[in-house]
Amino acid sequence: MVEIFLKTLPFFALIGLGYGAGRVKFFSPEATAYLTKFVFYFALSAMLFRFSANLSLAEIYDSRLAAAYLWGTGLVYAIASAVGYLRGLDVQTTAVEAQTASIGNTGFLGVPMLAVLLGQDAVGPIILILSIDLIVFSSLIVILITGSRDGRMSLRVLRTVGLGLLKNPMIVSMVFGLGWSATGLPLPAVVNDFMTTLGAAATPGALFAIGASLATKSAERVSIAVWLSFCKLVLHPAFVAIAAIFLFPVDPYKAGVAISAAALPVAGNVFILAQHYGVAPHRVSAAILISTAASILTVSLVIAWVTGA
Repeated sequence: MVEIFLKTLPFFALIGLGYGAGRVKFFSPEATAYLTKFVFYFALSAMLFRFSANLSLAEIYDSRLAAAYLWGTGLVYAIASAVGYLRGLDVQTTAVEAQTASIGNTGFLGVPMLAVLLGQDAVGPIILILSIDLIVFSSLIVILITGSRDGRMSLRVLRTVGLGLLKNPMIVSMVFGLGWSATGLPLPAVVNDFMTTLGAAATPGALFAIGASLATKSAERVSIAVWLSFCKLVLHPAFVAIAAIFLFPVDPYKAGVAISAAALPVAGNVFILAQHYGVAPHRVSAAILISTAASILTVSLVIAWVTGA
């Protein structure tokens, strides 16, 4: 456990460094926004393209793993939605809380950290999980919010969802990478070296950006944020573990990757969506802050468990 904690500590230390830079105003919100753009559109996209281009679809797609992750994530989503409904929340706020409770920071934190801690063989399952988060659940929240505002499902809603997917650089980079992989041709050395160099900036850049963005977050609606953080850090990995081990048994290593990914703190893009639609951004902000701080311990515990450390 101590060994795993020490291995995860440098990743969270980078987040802490970014947080400190943001708190003392050395790194302004505008600078954080531009760093995030660089990581999102360039560094992380280069990393995902290179990973995908060097993997086959068979190495990424596993129907049982997909089913296990969908079941575990869907159950947490349903529980958070039911609690929101019982509290008398409207559809939009309930959707945001459910998204907060079930979607982790797989892109900015999971891809770079788990690939190092669990090995390069973790990349395929991570890409599958990231794809499910982006395609299924990011689409679902847009459908629920937009549909509830319109009072019905319409082509405009589907168009918004479709354009959102097409404009997401993580999805685009993975699709192009898999497209190249399908040709059976190796990446030219100069392209591979370029993507490796650019992608190497993703890990420190993403973690620093996470920390700097947390410096602007507030811990309002703490009781709700604690509940949502509990869903994300405890219920989500627990349900994914039940599904991957018992309901849809998968390879133990892949199950460990999925459980570790489910243990990640709340994703920053949930806040972006909440802010964009003007739905409960403060409670999402607080949940990101609380879950990220608590995950220093909980992620280490989960990874220690799945690796038998």
